[in-house]
Amino acid sequence: MKTSIGIGSAYYNGGDWDEVVDFTLQADKLGVDHVWSAEAWGMDAIVPLAYLAAKTENIKLGTGIMQITSRVPSMIAMTCQSMRTVSNNRFVLGLGVSGPQVVEGLHGAAFSHPLARLRECLDVIKLGLKGERLEYQGKHYTLPRQGGEGKPIRLSQPPCPDLPIYLATLGPKSLELTGEMADGWLGASFIPEHADVFFEHIKKGLKKSGRNWSDIDIQVGGSFEVGDDVERMIEERKPGMAFQLGGMGSAKTNFYNDAFQRAGFVDAATEVQKLWVDRKREEAAKRVPDEMILKTNLIGTPDMIRERLAAFENAGVTTLRLGTGGTDHTSRLDKLAEALDIVNG
Repeated sequence: MKTSIGIGSAYYNGGDWDEVVDFTLQADKLGVDHVWSAEAWGMDAIVPLAYLAAKTENIKLGTGIMQITSRVPSMIAMTCQSMRTVSNNRFVLGLGVSGPQVVEGLHGAAFSHPLARLRECLDVIKLGLKGERLEYQGKHYTLPRQGGEGKPIRLSQPPCPDLPIYLATLGPKSLELTGEMADGWLGASFIPEHADVFFEHIKKGLKKSGRNWSDIDIQVGGSFEVGDDVERMIEERKPGMAFQLGGMGSAKTNFYNDAFQRAGFVDAATEVQKLWVDRKREEAAKRVPDEMILKTNLIGTPDMIRERLAAFENAGVTTLRLGTGGTDHTSRLDKLAEALDIVNG
């Protein structure tokens, strides 16, 4: 199974950037396959990867994720071509629609019809990457602008139609779009025992595009920690899960919460979200079921982790995202090496 790591966060401000760089360099030397840079209201997804492109040698550099409403599709295509050049063909584009609080609050764009917008955005990006003139008539994107003086323009950088595109999707229709148009899936809220909640729709999209399951990279994962104090590990991760269920989106639109409900956690997901929205954060964390933490992460004794690894692999996961913790830079590196030993063992 391949492995990947993530850097940054929704609110990452670059405070420990030198350590992040060294962590990625060591991950590259250890054979980690991908590094994904987060983007929300902290550091953007591209600048860190451009810097790392000059420092690393083999690891693939992906946006995890670039929000489609923060840039126009033609600029995304131009950025992909630029990153492909400076990274020696190691760049991977990860896209997503984000959520209404970020899209409408931070970017001032409407969150309406996110799936249709994503499809059209992909259409335009792929035109640019193929080296074709950017001429497109859609509901959300029209190139050139109607009634103006513009004309269809072909991007001048070398075409790269095979540049990998990954989508971070959770809803049934968006998962189907992933199977139809993407090279990989950046999954979340994933429980191997309920993989069909996601894979049924991805396979439907693959069939629509005439492709097979082997044609798409399935990347999921979670926290990774080895130890005997399982109860502590579970409790420490409940606040983060409560935030995912209650704060990753609005009270009306939360794709993570919806995914857990489809996996059978209807009551827990609903109650945690209500408590979170009511600002009862501690109560929300307490309501998170232990099972939800254990099945979405790789924590516990080595035998427990190997059992979960087998469950992820048997479900169809091809790349495991490792969220290794640590109290300082040295311990983070040690824990990453420990995780890789178990995964590759």
